[in-house]
Parts: sequence; structure tokens; C-alpha cells
Amino acid sequence: MKNLIRFFKISALLITLVIGGLFVAGYGHIPELGLKALQMGRATAGLEDYLHFSVREIPKSDTSNPWPTHEQYNKVVPTQKLASLHKAHGTVSFLIIKNDSVWHEQYFDGFNDSSKTNSFSMVKTIVAATLAKAIEEGYVKSFDQKVKDFLPWLKGPYADEVSVGNLATMSSGLDWKEDYDNLFTITPRTYITRNITRVMKTLPIVDEPGKRFQYQSGSTQLLSLALTAATGESISDLVHRYFWNPLGAQANAVWRLDSKKRGVEKSYCCFNSNARDFARFAALFKNNGVWNGEQLIDADYVKNSIHPQFENGADYGYGWWLGTHKGKRYFSMRGHNGQYTIVFPDENVIVVRLGHRQLPDLPVVRHSADYLGYMEEAFTMLGHENTPQS
Repeated sequence: MKNLIRFFKISALLITLVIGGLFVAGYGHIPELGLKALQMGRATAGLEDYLHFSVREIPKSDTSNPWPTHEQYNKVVPTQKLASLHKAHGTVSFLIIKNDSVWHEQYFDGFNDSSKTNSFSMVKTIVAATLAKAIEEGYVKSFDQKVKDFLPWLKGPYADEVSVGNLATMSSGLDWKEDYDNLFTITPRTYITRNITRVMKTLPIVDEPGKRFQYQSGSTQLLSLALTAATGESISDLVHRYFWNPLGAQANAVWRLDSKKRGVEKSYCCFNSNARDFARFAALFKNNGVWNGEQLIDADYVKNSIHPQFENGADYGYGWWLGTHKGKRYFSMRGHNGQYTIVFPDENVIVVRLGHRQLPDLPVVRHSADYLGYMEEAFTMLGHENTPQS
């Protein structure tokens, strides 16, 4: 018995030393990641993480404005390749909107048209657009206004130079390496931290801003903090006022917070909504900022946001991923594990895919093969619209 007690004492001491060492080394989030993994039954980020964290609710719209149903709704059978993509990568929602009407939709794994799922980085597009609205209202002078006007604690050799526009175009020069797999890096640390503002205060601006594209979740988080400081409103309240309410969102959304006490949104990710309501935001940009005849966001911003800003970032605008595939121009919101809301403005089509997994990025380009596969199969189906289905 004495040996057993001695064993437990030594084990407890070793565990304490290891945890203490992690905190001293700046990896204090690792034990919390472990505890959260035990609670959720998995060690990876998931579609319904909001169930395990504090959240802020974004109420549905005051108006009833459901999507119209297309006359060809669900009349075309999904292709075999599309069905294989859904099965292989754990699709939970797949939606095709044609001419601003729901043309096709499928749900899997117990999800339905009102089920909330994690946007992951799709919400970066919405945060960038929130900046444009704050400029329209005069809270922010322009895209060139310095971040330090709102976040005086920003540090680093180029902290005085970085602008809010640099944050929106991923050209801030922030000391941040985007890495979802290495648990010792900043991305998982911010995902789990209970004080995201404190974490952001440790990250300097180390490169000259506005010179090159470098995708960084931290830039969006800084932008959100700056918008809150500029307006006195949470990013959740701003998104509700600027977009969610006037766009007629049919379901409440929720945004994950760093903690119940502080209540700061993880604004680079973790906005939870459904395929139909994500499509509303895409439709706003497809229609040049107009919704139901009202100009909700400046048309010049819409045009600029879907054009590349840097030579080394020809596939990125203001939060939108840009490209052309098989002759079709598109812009899209994209998130971790294959969250896609893709706009084909010339064809008047929106494709939304939400799910558990995606393939790794293809060589040279910054997107995966399944991303292109969903596009291709959606248009194969659309091409069969007037073909009798067996």
C-alpha cells in the first residue's frame, strides 16, 4: 500500500511539473485541449462544437422571408459521383440555388434545413463585409485607417502602419502561422483559449503591411476586435444588424465565445448557421449588394471584394476566394473541413456544401479536389434539368 501511495504521489508531481512546464513554455492550452477532447469524445474541431462552449445568439430575422422553391425542386437525381463525394467526405448539407430559388437540397447524418453547423472560416467573409458597413456608417474612416486607432495595445515594428483594410485582405504582416494540425501552434491555441483578446495582445506585426497576401485567421480576429472597439457593439450584434436581420434569416444562429464571463467571439471561425441562411449572404453579393430591392451594402465594395488584391493572392479578395473552373467564374466562402458557399454570378447559381471532411489541397493551388467536384456535379445535375429522370 505504501508503494502504491508513493507511486501516485510521484505521478501527481510529474503531471504537475509537465503542466507547469507547458504553461511556462507558452503551451498552457494543451491540457485544456486534452480535457475538451475527453468531454467531446474527439480531438479534432467539429461541426457542432458550439454545443460544448459558451455562445452568443444571433436572432433570426424580424421578417418572414423564406427562399422560394424552384419549379424543378429536387426533380433531378444526384449524380453517382456526387453521391460518392457526399459519402466519402461526410456531407451533412448540400444545396443548389438557381435564379434565387431552391433547386436542389439534400441532408444527411440527422441534419436538416435548420440544423446549425460550424462555419469555420466562411465567416471571415462576413467579418470583412462588416468592416465595409462600419465605414458606411462612419464608425471607421476608411479601409486605410490604422488599427492602432482602435487597438492601441497592438505591438511590433510595423504596428503603427497596419490598417483595417490590411486585416480584411490578409496582408497585415501579423506574426501568425496558420496550422490546424500542430497542437503547439497559434491556431489551436486560439480555438481553445478562454481569453482570445489576451492571446492576440501577444502577437506582434512583424512584416510590412499591405505588401503581400498571407492567409491568417489572426487578422480576422484582430479586425473583429477593432470593429467592436470602433462601434461599441459586439461583432454578433453588428452582423445581426447589418446582415442577418435585413437578409431575412429564418433561424437563430450562434457564435462561439472565448468564455461565458468575457464573451468575446472567436470571430475567425465558429459562426453556426444552416445552408439556406449561409446562402443568403452569398446571394447578397451575387446581386451586387441588393436584397429585396434594397442596397444593403455598397456596390463598389461588392465589386472590389471579389477581385484579387495582391499578385501572390490572385485567388483572394476581401474575404472571398476567387477562381474560374471549366469556364465558369466563381467566388466563394470557404471553411475548414470543406464548408463551401460558392457563387457563380454569370449562371445565377449558388452551391452550398457543409460537412465533416475534405481532401488536402491540390499541388500549387489553395483548394482541394472535392471543392471542384461539388461544383462540377452541381452543374452536371443542372444540365439534366429538362431530361426525364428514371
